[in-house]
Amino acid sequence: MVVEAKMASLSLAKAIAQAITYMLVNPHPDYPLYSLVINGEDFQFIKLTQQDKPRYTLSDRFTLYRRENELYQVLKILKK
Repeated sequence: MVVEAKMASLSLAKAIAQAITYMLVNPHPDYPLYSLVINGEDFQFIKLTQQDKPRYTLSDRFTLYRRENELYQVLKILKK
């Protein structure tokens, strides 16, 4: 699993691009690779598969600034 963290003032878009770059050098391309990108306020997961050609999918964006703090959902996902 790749974790990419940026300062809160930066967009997750920069973290996503950097994380995917790291993920593309996966030494085991037959298996999916996961990443978590964070900026201190928002969290997003990435899944990369490379069987035919590299493809990534993004999870919903989780944030600390909704009525119900979504940090617990992020922790549940990480636990799995």
